[in-house]
Amino acid sequence: MKIAIIGYGKMGREIETSAINKGHEIILKVDMDNIHELNSDLFKKAEVAVEFTTPGTAFDNIQACFNAGVPVVCGTTGWTDKLNSIEQICLEKKQTFFYASNFSIGVNILFKLNRRLAEVMNKFPEYDINISEVHHIHKKDAPSGTAITLAEDILQRIERKTSWKNEATGKRDVLAVLSEREGEVPGTHVISCKSPFDILEISHQALNRSVFASGVVMAAEFIYDKTGVYKMDDLLDI
Repeated sequence: MKIAIIGYGKMGREIETSAINKGHEIILKVDMDNIHELNSDLFKKAEVAVEFTTPGTAFDNIQACFNAGVPVVCGTTGWTDKLNSIEQICLEKKQTFFYASNFSIGVNILFKLNRRLAEVMNKFPEYDINISEVHHIHKKDAPSGTAITLAEDILQRIERKTSWKNEATGKRDVLAVLSEREGEVPGTHVISCKSPFDILEISHQALNRSVFASGVVMAAEFIYDKTGVYKMDDLLDI
């Protein structure tokens, strides 16, 4: 498979290594210095594009993929206020779009566990619940896209929580999402349920970026011959 990488930072390099190890070809690497390549004939030859850039550039990059007729896998977080719009554009143009806030298989299992835990905790008001996440100092958005996904899933299932904030408010109806940026931490997420008597936690800790890159390549392989909008649940069938 011929792959174009949009965003050639640390994650882009991990994806390149993972893709090559699986026998794929990287035909183009696009970064700030050659963003014009998204309009090139070479880019149009890509069979899948992988987009890992910044919240301010993701929307335009994805549209460039649609305009070139190139299926795109996006893992950029912090721009999802426009996600519904890009999904609608994808369907109208009959293109292919795969988005995930986290491509780790383990994290997507965590999403499933978090939803079930929230359903149970809705019945036990003595437990307060919060989310904490730690990432490397280079991560531009806070909270992480993964933490936001976890928070939104909780809000849909726990009636006493009506909103979330990226701080500790002390209010029972507000879900606290606490963010730290530390060293080169690939990503740690913890959901904590605390009562006056005990604490129940579920968590996921990424040991390196390879776990995300592997999932991205799996997603690229998955959409290779498809049209439409897809997510990790479609890939993993969980």
